[in-house]
Amino acid sequence: MALWDEAFQVAERTGERWFAAELNRQKGQLLLGQWHSEAAEELYRRALGIAEEQEAKLWELRAAMGLARLHRDQGRHSEARELLAPVYGWFTEGFTTPDLKDAKALLDELNA
Repeated sequence: MALWDEAFQVAERTGERWFAAELNRQKGQLLLGQWHSEAAEELYRRALGIAEEQEAKLWELRAAMGLARLHRDQGRHSEARELLAPVYGWFTEGFTTPDLKDAKALLDELNA
């Protein structure tokens, strides 16, 4: 956790935000693994907002998948689907990449 905090401090100090969405997503994933679902959800939402602002579709997809998985695990399947489907739908190529394969599998699960 200290390394994540240091990474955030470096980003803040230097003004380099190109990786900010992914930093938030990964810290959220770490917190979720420690059973801090509310904090994780907040970080996923922050990551999603940053990615949308930067028009960084890969980071947006990853953040949406993290938040969608959290919603799925909480029994909030329709919310998860509504969040992930439009982000996945933006892509027109690259469907053999691991991120898009994972997103498709999650959507298929949510639609079942």
